Amino acid sequence: MSSERVPVELSKGVNGLEKIILRETRGSSAEVYLYGGHVTSWKNEHGEELLFVSSKALFKPPKAIRGGIPICFPQFSNHGPLEPHGFARNKLWSIDTDPPAFPTNSSSKAYIDLILKPSEEDMKIWPHSYEFRLRVALGPGGDLMLTSRIRNTNTDGKPFTFTFAYHTYFSVSDISEVRVEGLETLDYLDNLLNKQRFTEQGDAITFEAEVDKIYLSTPTKIAILDHEKKRTLVLRKDGLPDAVVWNPWDKKAKAMADFGDDEYKHMLCVEAAAIEKPITLKPGEEWRGRQELSAVPSSYCSGQLDPRRVLQGS
Repeated sequence: MSSERVPVELSKGVNGLEKIILRETRGSSAEVYLYGGHVTSWKNEHGEELLFVSSKALFKPPKAIRGGIPICFPQFSNHGPLEPHGFARNKLWSIDTDPPAFPTNSSSKAYIDLILKPSEEDMKIWPHSYEFRLRVALGPGGDLMLTSRIRNTNTDGKPFTFTFAYHTYFSVSDISEVRVEGLETLDYLDNLLNKQRFTEQGDAITFEAEVDKIYLSTPTKIAILDHEKKRTLVLRKDGLPDAVVWNPWDKKAKAMADFGDDEYKHMLCVEAAAIEKPITLKPGEEWRGRQELSAVPSSYCSGQLDPRRVLQGS
């Protein structure tokens, strides 16, 4: 069996766009499109899809793919002068055949290194030279790891500043039944109220209406408990102090051409991000931001995963 399971395979995806399929020996898999450096699928060893991609997603440049894990760089949303969420998710990335050494603690061979450099067209919009390296890896247990390394390669001595997010769309059974733990009592900026700052009051976040919040100074670990699927999705992050929580609910869903009217019920974005304090790099400096996603049976969490454990646990 293992001889058939090629850990990394290049193939054609929707509309002939090139994608990479990663496979782990126990059966988990992930798919990454070169367009956008965009992860569009992450399945556990039972073949269950853990990410949400809209049935109406357009796999047609220059439109970003709706769902999966879009990369927001060099700007998150409208927090700056560029187009919302920047341009990295609308560009064709290349496979990086000679990446610098990655410190790795996994024996997994299921990974791909991608690279994005600015085109002349990009330089007109954002006049900075950079190298954005992305590694997407599947761990032996089916964990999905994304590591971004962004280097300032300007030769004019100029620093640059950016904001960033892994805009992860998780697949959930029913948004009304889901809760997020690890963000309680934290301050957040409410994008629905002109980025006003509030403090989260609940003991866990639940969903009854549209939500679009940027939580600040968040822990390295956040959990999404999906009671119906008896599954908990755990997000661990490094170098990304903020966390965005988003669900468009019914009105916004109907207003989006590339999103089904009722699909908001089956998705939730929880995004590892660096927004409140933009990152500045001098020439030659490199920033690194990493997220690791894992899925565990909820029995692990029914009581054991109280918020304090989430914050302190490994």
